[in-house]
Amino acid sequence: MRFLLFLLLTAFTSLPALAQTSVGIRAGYTTSTYSYRPAANFRAISTEAVGKPTFAFVIEHFNSKNAGIELNLQLITLGMNLPNPDTDPVQRNITELDYLKMPLLASFFAGRSGRFQIKVGPHLGYLMDARDIQRDFTNSASPEIPTYGGADDRPKKLMYGLTGGAGISKLFGKSTLAGEVRFAYDFTNPEGQDRIFDMNSTNLEFTLAYLFRIRERN
Repeated sequence: MRFLLFLLLTAFTSLPALAQTSVGIRAGYTTSTYSYRPAANFRAISTEAVGKPTFAFVIEHFNSKNAGIELNLQLITLGMNLPNPDTDPVQRNITELDYLKMPLLASFFAGRSGRFQIKVGPHLGYLMDARDIQRDFTNSASPEIPTYGGADDRPKKLMYGLTGGAGISKLFGKSTLAGEVRFAYDFTNPEGQDRIFDMNSTNLEFTLAYLFRIRERN
């Protein structure tokens, strides 16, 4: 974490050869999986992936020749898809959690009008909604994940973790088009009622972004 904070500080304080600020939107597709331990004496169990669209408002600021910082206000859905292999057809328990996620990323690039970029930094998020899409079984041979969308469920609201990504971008005057792949790891266990020992999630994003430069200082 200290290394990531150092990267963000470096992006902010680099000697300004060219400062510019752009805003835009980013949209694409994300897949997420959860890993959980029902109790301390259980090994981690992984769920199957859940795929959903994602959207974000982006503010990008470069204050040096090859480094800058990026803030996203992102709507993203993470999901738990737990199958019961002992049934035919296979029964499933599926839960989805909608977050407002805010990655703050140090951004480094190489190239001029065509760029290769890498990004890394922390993210915070807030749970907007939780719903149980499908609940086919209980008391199976393998312990299932509790519900999170019921009236008596109280999932934790805060999420936090680390995000990294790489992509390519192309400049067209004041506009930028960018394609990117991101990977995020969330340390947050959404369980707020001690019904499960531990849980965390990962998600993979494939997105396109359009940015428009609103400020430039040589």
